[in-house]
Amino acid sequence: MSTLAHTMMTAARSADSGLAGPGELDRYPYAESAADRVGPSVWDSTDQDLGRVSRRAAGSRGRGLHGQLVQQLGQMIVSGDLGADRPLVPEEIGQRFEVSRTVVRESLRVLEAKGLVSARPNVGTRVRPVSDWNLLDPDIIEWRAFGPQRDDQRRELNELRWTIEPLAARLAAGHGREDVQQRLADMVEIMGHALAQGDSITFSRADAEFHSLLIQLASNRMLEHLSGIVSAALQVSGGPVTGCDRPNETAVAHHARIVDALAAGDGTGAEAAMRQLLTVHPEVERVVPAPREH
Repeated sequence: MSTLAHTMMTAARSADSGLAGPGELDRYPYAESAADRVGPSVWDSTDQDLGRVSRRAAGSRGRGLHGQLVQQLGQMIVSGDLGADRPLVPEEIGQRFEVSRTVVRESLRVLEAKGLVSARPNVGTRVRPVSDWNLLDPDIIEWRAFGPQRDDQRRELNELRWTIEPLAARLAAGHGREDVQQRLADMVEIMGHALAQGDSITFSRADAEFHSLLIQLASNRMLEHLSGIVSAALQVSGGPVTGCDRPNETAVAHHARIVDALAAGDGTGAEAAMRQLLTVHPEVERVVPAPREH
């Protein structure tokens, strides 16, 4: 048994009690022809990458065998190891990863919901083109951010943040919810303490909650629906592209200015402070240029 398969099976025994036994495997309800089968070389050639993805899945997902398989296949599709229109045969996948057909079927359903694959009677399951993917799905954002498309993904994320968060800050100033504003102030205080103690994990968690709360405070349900983009951007940041990526005093100060502007009901000031936060590093100006003054 391969190291990857052993890891996945061990995780399954302890965390995924829903794994069907040998007598309980039911057939995936789509036709499978010999022509649709994925050749062994497709799976074998990605062993090293799969091991890397498996370690990320085990550390960040914690969803047992099913979650790990979703992570494995999703990463392979997004990275291009499984290209568009590639047939995915459940039996082949089950044999390769030594998992039950039930686990394979449920994993493919998750990927179908994300727009990565399509399943049709008499055709089977195939990888869909990028144009069909749900690019706002947090998992797909993460997979792109740690794959060959990492630079494009991070640039696109920060362009979206530049659009979403200054507007959210302006709108939030018009809603005097003292409980949420106090929570925002608490997050700034926590970030300050974490910075002083060199605790980057606590800093990042407080930072993520700050931005999530701010979007909620804007009281715009469509913006709130996009809050996952901001959370994903903070989680996958890999370089100095925003003031939040690396704990520093300047970033804390800009967060504090946003809170002060919100407390004063100053929408323009809150928006300006957010723009300053998103351009703490000069590199950002090449990624997300500041709007022109008219």
